[in-house]
Amino acid sequence: MAKKHSRAAYQWRSMDIHLHTPASSDFQQMEVTYLEILQRAETRGLEIIAFTDHNTVSGYRRMREEINQLELLEKLNRLLPDEKQRLQEYRRLLTKILVLPAFEFTATFGFHIIGLFSPEKPVREIEHLLLTLNIAPAILDEGAANVGSTADVLTAYRVINQAGGLVIAAHANSSNGVAMKGFNFGGQTRIAYTQDTNLHALEVTDLELKGTRATAAFFNGTKPEYPRRMHCIQGSDSHRMVADSARKKNPGIGDRATDVLLPEISFEALSELFEGNDFSRTRPHRHKEEPVYDFIQTALDEGSNIIQDFHESMTIRGGRLYNVLSDICAFSNTNGGTLYVGLSAEAKKPFSGVQDIENSISNLEKEISTRISPPLKCTIDSHEFKSKKIVRVLVPRGDDPPYALDDNKIYVRDEAETGLAVRDEIVGLVLRGKQTPVTTAAPSPVPPPAPRRVEVQQPRPESYPVEEEPADEERRDSAPRTGVEVIPDTERENGRYFTMRDLRNGNLVKNVTRSSARRLWHYAITAYAELSPKIGQLEITWQGDYGLLRMHKQGKTALFDLIQRTPTGSRFFFGVTHDGIHGPWKDLVGEEET
Repeated sequence: MAKKHSRAAYQWRSMDIHLHTPASSDFQQMEVTYLEILQRAETRGLEIIAFTDHNTVSGYRRMREEINQLELLEKLNRLLPDEKQRLQEYRRLLTKILVLPAFEFTATFGFHIIGLFSPEKPVREIEHLLLTLNIAPAILDEGAANVGSTADVLTAYRVINQAGGLVIAAHANSSNGVAMKGFNFGGQTRIAYTQDTNLHALEVTDLELKGTRATAAFFNGTKPEYPRRMHCIQGSDSHRMVADSARKKNPGIGDRATDVLLPEISFEALSELFEGNDFSRTRPHRHKEEPVYDFIQTALDEGSNIIQDFHESMTIRGGRLYNVLSDICAFSNTNGGTLYVGLSAEAKKPFSGVQDIENSISNLEKEISTRISPPLKCTIDSHEFKSKKIVRVLVPRGDDPPYALDDNKIYVRDEAETGLAVRDEIVGLVLRGKQTPVTTAAPSPVPPPAPRRVEVQQPRPESYPVEEEPADEERRDSAPRTGVEVIPDTERENGRYFTMRDLRNGNLVKNVTRSSARRLWHYAITAYAELSPKIGQLEITWQGDYGLLRMHKQGKTALFDLIQRTPTGSRFFFGVTHDGIHGPWKDLVGEEET
């Protein structure tokens, strides 16, 4: 089991891995030297940078060629004084700053993708990779953003990843980004472009933004159709040394940097971060006078949901340890997630933290290894929050489901609730375990349809918050995307049985009784039995055929009970969260408060 009891060896490092150089044809200060770029990076406090020119690696190559030429002259004892000084300055800076070779590739339809590589990878191999992606040899050194017909987005992801590179969707929520609102392509295509397993991270322009309209919040794993949580970073995308005072959207080096928590400054450490599921190790870089980003406080602000929860303790007494283990089991069978132990989800409630932290972690590791099967690799570590120690458990989405607690108890996560899986859910988990891995992560045992190849129109260049609006033919239907739908029940000799539809993935669970249903389902069945016979007598807020029965709170989360009129009758939806609101439902209940 992978484990980290402490982060003593880790330090926050500042990086900007989206810097253009004079090798890009649209660079705005062609007289700038590569040494001056490094000096500016040092001034901004950057420790990791990348030369990310358009469809070329020639900027990085020119810097290395200049250094090699100076070293050759030094070996021949032919260095002039100014050349000696320049070589010494290069050496000084390169001991402080890791410079990575990279490119910003223009894929089909103009989408931009960053390929980031180890400094050990030969430049010629990276250039060969660009040729493989259909960059014409004649323009390989031009650094032009418009390069004609090239490879499609998913092919570029795969080729770069297979070549050992890190794949990052450039300015994903802005112009030429794969998640930008305004591109006229289908929902399944957008899902594929942002959830593909070859994609390591999304670069966004609003990493500092808080609330549900932030791009990072959209891709945090709570959205039904985007279950894979994505690492989100920011980069300057600078085309000049210093920001243009007349144009705020024309940044300079280091103006949008990211802090990363690494054990060392290396490409390998960066790869380990982006390939892992610890999302607290990246944060927007802030100046000294600004408050430091606190991922634990951010988690508390978000509250319990499908990918995170809180436990005040994990003592055996009172079944608290069992509750922790059942949540771990449920996360592994659903979308993965994070548990915080020693911390209350209620912001105003005092918390005691975890005593004897090392022994507590050791005991929890033992319990996971002996009581959850098949083997599950979790990461457990400790953190200090408001002068008290807490335990954090990172649970992956398991690749060999179903996972069981004590051999025969299979738990799943249903929004902010953990409950025992019923027969149909267990069947779905078995099918998922037998399924051949696909490139696009999906919450259900059946992979989503392949993305359509469609023409898109160039959007306006402004940045927009991401909101998924798939084409009508690609929607499962007009239902909300979270909560549960109660399907008309059937009478039997021994009682009433219901079919429940999980609105996150469309799965149907049959033969559910009120007594056997877990909390959300029990509530939904009870509410359905109460409301459905007297629809004409209820005060319902209608927006066309879409109706709001009532709204209530569960902790910090607003839950909606909804009704839809159809030609064949009414459909009832219960426990819908804002993550599941779309289209006409949004007109009915409004935007989520941020």
